[in-house]
Amino acid sequence: MNAVNDQILSSIIGDIYDCALSPEGWGDVMTRITQTLDVAYTTIALTSTSDSRGRFAAHSPWDLARLQSLQDYDLDEIPGLLAAVMGDIDQPLTTLSVVSEAQLAKSAFFQDWAQPQGLREGCTTKFVHTPDRIGLFSCTTWADRRRISEEEQRFLSLLSPHLRRAALIGDLLDQTHVTATLYRGALDSLAVPVILTSADGVILHANAQAETILATKAPLSARNGVLQAQTPLIARALLDAISAAAHSDASMGARGIGLPVSLPGQPPAVAYILPLSEGTARAIFRPASAAIFISTTTAATPPAEDVLITLYDLTAAEARVIVHIGRGQTAAQCAAALNISENTLKTHLSRIFAKTNTSRQADLIKLVASISSPIDPRISLLK
Repeated sequence: MNAVNDQILSSIIGDIYDCALSPEGWGDVMTRITQTLDVAYTTIALTSTSDSRGRFAAHSPWDLARLQSLQDYDLDEIPGLLAAVMGDIDQPLTTLSVVSEAQLAKSAFFQDWAQPQGLREGCTTKFVHTPDRIGLFSCTTWADRRRISEEEQRFLSLLSPHLRRAALIGDLLDQTHVTATLYRGALDSLAVPVILTSADGVILHANAQAETILATKAPLSARNGVLQAQTPLIARALLDAISAAAHSDASMGARGIGLPVSLPGQPPAVAYILPLSEGTARAIFRPASAAIFISTTTAATPPAEDVLITLYDLTAAEARVIVHIGRGQTAAQCAAALNISENTLKTHLSRIFAKTNTSRQADLIKLVASISSPIDPRISLLK
């Protein structure tokens, strides 16, 4: 092994922790360790305990196909590996401390895999062992190299705790990223606008429907990243409600606060401000502490025509009319969209009113909103 002073050791440890945020750096770290130990190659893997096959997370330069072929061997077929897996954490275990030179030479693994590549023994360190994860860090020597020394094993044992911390941090960050992606996907699939904010109203996430509202600046907008209403009075009430949600004010109740945010002449809109309780969602969008759901007459997606036909015994033509009316269209707009006369539309509406026990188009809009799908039809949930 090349001489290792404290500066080199500290430098390698620093590189290890860099890998927590940049996993692509693990290969370079393995290369540095390979060069420091003067071995053939080095690998590191963090895998699920439910998976009996090893999956290489990173390695120093070596034949990738050869490394992947190690998965063809069972744990007890690779001399010394099972003992390392079953052994103590942070304790490097060399192959020749478990089997003799003669036993190693007679093994099928050595004859079929190691010897043809000019390799001799390995040294494996278990750096992680939790109920759901196991981490192994291994180096393999050339055939003409002396046995791995106690000094080299001590060097590996010093690296092990740092490998554990960096690998588990990286694993946690990766899981958090996946969870965040799932949460964002779920929010974006909703037809109802949803905005997550911090205690002072800073917008941390807005789903696709909410982004549309913010872009049109009605009934809500964003100013310097802070959620804004259309008048100073409503804006102050909105921010006060968000602050109350952030501090879990008991006066909000389980259903939060409903705040009208539309102006006269605009489609009715209500912002429901709810506290975002401690848990995964709040942790994912930290420092999110309030969720704002915006209810409008046009926010929800009208139900499918076949649903309306089944619920109210409508004809296909009547179902099409109620879908367009449910979108907030006027009688003239609805007739034009369906390419029918306004007289024909009036006939359809008369029958629809009778079948749905309503008497006005406004009643139909409310009816459609009450049974509307929460899923944005433009979003595929199968992606």
